[in-house]
Parts: sequence; C-alpha cells; structure tokens
Amino acid sequence: IFKGYTGGSHFKHTGGAAEHLCMSGKPDWDNLKVQDGVSGSKGYVYGTEYETWGGSIGIGKSHFNYDVPCAVCRTVGSTSVLMIPGQTKCNTNWTKQYSGYLMTNSYRYAAAGEYLCVDRNAERIPGTHASKDGNCLYAVEGRCGSLPCPPYRDGRELGCVVCSK
Repeated sequence: IFKGYTGGSHFKHTGGAAEHLCMSGKPDWDNLKVQDGVSGSKGYVYGTEYETWGGSIGIGKSHFNYDVPCAVCRTVGSTSVLMIPGQTKCNTNWTKQYSGYLMTNSYRYAAAGEYLCVDRNAERIPGTHASKDGNCLYAVEGRCGSLPCPPYRDGRELGCVVCSK
C-alpha cells in the first residue's frame, strides 16, 4: 500500500505511545491548520534505528545505527494475519509472508515498546548511519524462569514469522 519510515516514542521518554508507526515516505498536510516549532506538551515521533552492534543476529553490524524502513502491505485473499514469536515457520494451512528476528526497545529504557518481527533480509535506509538514538530496535532474548526452558534457551535471540490465512 505504501512504504516509509519506522517511527516511535523516544527511548528515554516515559510518556508517549508504545507502538511503532510506519510513517509515510511522502507526508502531506492538505490544508490542515498546523504550526511549526517544538512545543514541550505534545507527543513526539522519532525515527527508529537498528541497535545491532554485536552481530548476534543475522542483520548484525551491517545495519547498526541505520534507520529502519517499513512497508504497509495487503495480502489478497487473506482475512487474518498474525505474527508468531519464537517460530520461523507457519502452522499447517497458513501462508508464510516472511520470517526474521523478534525486536523491540531495550529493557533498560523507560519507554514501552511493542514487539516487531523484522525480516531476516532486513533493509536499511542508505545514508542514515548517524546514531540519533530516538527510537531504537534491539534483538529480543528469551529468559528462563517464567518462560519455560526447555523448549526455550536462556539468552538466545528469538525468531518470528508473519503468517496469513
């Protein structure tokens, strides 16, 4: 439907939204009454960048500090789309759209964040390797205790799959 830029709340802010947005690559204001300038009492959207310096997942160092592109897609003939964390294959009678790495912001930061399934062949926005650290994506690891091990492994990064039916 469209492609654009992943955005979200700043990783150090305690307010704002928890979910990520796929911001249009072609913004327009179409006669909306708006005002330029930053005001301290409004919500903010920051660009999202990969924080994958360690190379522990497949997209690793080659994407570190690059901004995250996004796309909103339509699946013809499907009425349900779901993301399954911890799996890279769809269940029987479901169609795999893509699989990859489960990512979100770091547990160390104040801002809440949703989990995203980032394609194993993740793209990056060229020329954005600037470390602005507005909204950040980190790999997600399973932690044993309330999450059963086995079948999970403590500290292992988790995969994910997006399926449709």
